[in-house]
Amino acid sequence: MTPEHFQEKWYPVFRPKMRQRKTSGSGAFETGSAVGNFVHRRPLAIEWAYCDPAGIVFNSRFFEIFDIGTWGLLEAALGVPRQELASAFDIVGVPLVEASARFLAPVKFGDLVVHESQVSAFRRSSFDVEHRLSIGTELATLGRETRVWAALDQAGRLKARPLPDAVTARFRTA
Repeated sequence: MTPEHFQEKWYPVFRPKMRQRKTSGSGAFETGSAVGNFVHRRPLAIEWAYCDPAGIVFNSRFFEIFDIGTWGLLEAALGVPRQELASAFDIVGVPLVEASARFLAPVKFGDLVVHESQVSAFRRSSFDVEHRLSIGTELATLGRETRVWAALDQAGRLKARPLPDAVTARFRTA
């Protein structure tokens, strides 16, 4: 891909997709079917700020990349700007409660990466987001996050809230 394909914009991709998911406890990833067909895709040019002195993306920076992908996925699927998501759905946010990554190939300074994010599981009040970072046709990184749909209770404490059907439906039909 050439740099002109990497403009500062977000765009969704609609297609059925196989996913890689982490099996509980083993640290391995297995193949399965995603919950919906909504895939959020964004281009990413790897800047020096992401890298260690060897020019390879520092591991913790992948989790920042995943976070940006999750917020872009929510914004694209739900049609609400990320800064208005909390007020639109009467929540305080979607806090991260678990994250993992599998590094398959190095991602380096100057690489042009395609970052795909997709919801892979919905539960009563939490959901999993799978992330795939590819350089050209090579899959470089797999990531997974678990997030909670959270609001404040009457005492002002953070509590999980059931995911609205209208929200989960957007990921199946978007």
